[in-house]
Amino acid sequence: MSMIAKLRLETIFDFILMILGIIILIVSWGYGFGSFSRPGPGLYPFLIGALVLFFSLILLVLELKPKKSEPVFKEGGSLTFILMVIAFCLWIVVMPFLGYVLVTFLATFAFGKIMKLEGWWKPLAVSVGTAFFIYLLFDYWLYIDLPRGILG
Repeated sequence: MSMIAKLRLETIFDFILMILGIIILIVSWGYGFGSFSRPGPGLYPFLIGALVLFFSLILLVLELKPKKSEPVFKEGGSLTFILMVIAFCLWIVVMPFLGYVLVTFLATFAFGKIMKLEGWWKPLAVSVGTAFFIYLLFDYWLYIDLPRGILG
């Protein structure tokens, strides 16, 4: 398939998504939004339709720009990919033993070093921030019981 045919197919698909978003907006408008204390049946579909419309418009605009294609992993791509897969697998296997906060910290740090994030402070800061956010999100706000491991 040539690049022009592929571009046309992507453009057609994005245009169909845009039309779908508009249809969802129109149909959900008739259901009513309700209020924030008692949301109506049309509120959620309207928000989804607005997101579909918004992102399809972004995709259509981005297709008009000339594209520069660069590889995702520039140097040592296959090794980087393999190390990322290993880190993800270890994250899942080790989580019941060490707990989700500690394993998230270690995995995020490993990802930072695998992707060659500069120095030690940047990966450390990203790891601490990610682990703290994961703790707040799942344990504090959502009350989801994830493995605590050695932390208790």
